[in-house]
Amino acid sequence: MNPTVARLTLRGLLGRRRGLLLLVVPALLLLVSALAAGTGGDKHDLVVNVLGRLGLGTLLPILGLVVGTGAIATEIDDGSIVYLLAKPLPRWKIITTKLAVATGITWAFSAVPMLLSGLLLYGTKEGLALAYTVAALVAGTVYSALFLLLGVVTRHAVVIGLGYALVWEALMGNFVEGARKLSVQQWGLSVAESVAAEGSITSVVSLGAAVPLLLVAAAGATALASVRLAGLTLTSDE
Repeated sequence: MNPTVARLTLRGLLGRRRGLLLLVVPALLLLVSALAAGTGGDKHDLVVNVLGRLGLGTLLPILGLVVGTGAIATEIDDGSIVYLLAKPLPRWKIITTKLAVATGITWAFSAVPMLLSGLLLYGTKEGLALAYTVAALVAGTVYSALFLLLGVVTRHAVVIGLGYALVWEALMGNFVEGARKLSVQQWGLSVAESVAAEGSITSVVSLGAAVPLLLVAAAGATALASVRLAGLTLTSDE
């Protein structure tokens, strides 16, 4: 990890406007959880819907989009990335440093609220709060890598990523049987299923398939982003 790149990335992601935007996701999840905690009905189903479908399936990919693309897309768009590319620094180190910062921020703004929401809704019963927190950690890592890659390969990363987050993950990942097997959300749910009490969480993807898919997606996106950045040529006039 390069300290200079890490510091610049952290400052860019936690700037006033973007920092406030990042707070929307955990605030919304905690607000919904607080309101839901006071309602009747099956609390287990409530946790599955709030933490699984809303938190893991919708809010987490949107958070990953904001953080992942923000870690590099803005620098490419305004041309300031040229100052990093001009330094004798391996491109893979730039990418891995930015990914580490993006992942850490995604964890902080997703896993912590997920745990608090789970405890608020269901306490420690069946290990659901912990299970969804672990799912947020693994899925958040993959989302950060995928959206960082998107930020490198296209200037329309936010629009494309938003379509992916809302259509593929939030819609297809929850309701379309075939597509669910290629959803990061379902891969994360598979990990959560292995952590929670038996039968309390279900995923359409087995753990034996989910773990390799998570690893391949994260490593593959990181490698492709490094290769793409290595071939990127910018001038200070861009």
